[in-house]
Amino acid sequence: DRLPPGDTPTVEARVDDVLAVMDAAQSQRAAVVGTADGGAVAMVLAASHPERVSALVLSATAARVAPAPDYPWGRSDEEYARLRTLIAERWGTGMVAPFFGGNDETRREFARLERLTGTPSAAQRMFDTMRATDVRSVLPMITAPTLIVHNVDHQVWPVEGARYLAEHIAGARLVELPGQPEVLGELPRDGPLFSELIEEFVTGSRRAAPTDRVLKTIVFTDIVGSTERLAAVGDRRWSELLDDYDTKVDAALERFRGQRVNWTGDGYFAAFDGAARAIECARTLVLEARRLGVDLRAGVHTGECEVRGDDYAGIAVHIGARVGAIAAPGEVLVTSTVRDLVAGSGLEFADRGVHALKGVPGEWQLLAVV
Repeated sequence: DRLPPGDTPTVEARVDDVLAVMDAAQSQRAAVVGTADGGAVAMVLAASHPERVSALVLSATAARVAPAPDYPWGRSDEEYARLRTLIAERWGTGMVAPFFGGNDETRREFARLERLTGTPSAAQRMFDTMRATDVRSVLPMITAPTLIVHNVDHQVWPVEGARYLAEHIAGARLVELPGQPEVLGELPRDGPLFSELIEEFVTGSRRAAPTDRVLKTIVFTDIVGSTERLAAVGDRRWSELLDDYDTKVDAALERFRGQRVNWTGDGYFAAFDGAARAIECARTLVLEARRLGVDLRAGVHTGECEVRGDDYAGIAVHIGARVGAIAAPGEVLVTSTVRDLVAGSGLEFADRGVHALKGVPGEWQLLAVV
């Protein structure tokens, strides 16, 4: 579908699209192939829905596009600025055709596809989202057998990005093919046929590890000053307020597809498959609580969780709780991990600095949703 003005699909939304297609095809589990910007979608899908992914194949992709101090591969800001200018000037004329062969017929077809996809500004937003996305944090949570196939001299996707994936996805197998693809926009064709590599891998690989650990976005909420509020309004009125709040929580969780895990006295511990939905749910609850005359604070973190029946455990849960405890009244506070996963969503953040979280190793950059 053509992108509407101002709407850019996030990784989370694209994961939802994949699941919708699988459901429509009545496919409970599938081997998933991710290439280019689809690689991030495939990796998040495998980490957040391990029960749906029997195997993962990655090619001509990476965990992030932009370079960083601890990730020195990728296109510079200057190179990306030139790409944005090129998109503004040539999107809709077959700009990407040279990546797929570049003859006249190919160029005409891609010109049509570019125009169907969206305007030049929409294309710029898509590329902006791809450049801002960073899924490195989900790599250790991928349990599906993983094959990575990459040409060592690929001009768009440096091979170091593929090696990084292989180092950080447990048990991943990396196949490096010589040279570069004959056509940059296509999957590898040098060496063993790509389809044969996939067939051998999918049919002859080990079974996926048990899915007792999954990627979840954790939300902790807490009513600020609940004891003082109780003393001010009395037991009966406070009970009525909590009942109203519970109703709002149930409605928000249903709307944003969250799972209530535990009641935490004056708040809730909930889990989500998508970070953007988790943030929107937390924002909604803050507003609903304010309408009831109380202040709510919320903490959000995405990480690997241990499944324990209907409950979740692990360091990610503790981080979410610690972040929630730091949040100011009326504030939704998130970790940088969450920020990196919602690139392109339109959500904006204000830096709240680096914090040490009690009982959690290291320091954590926290941001407030604005």
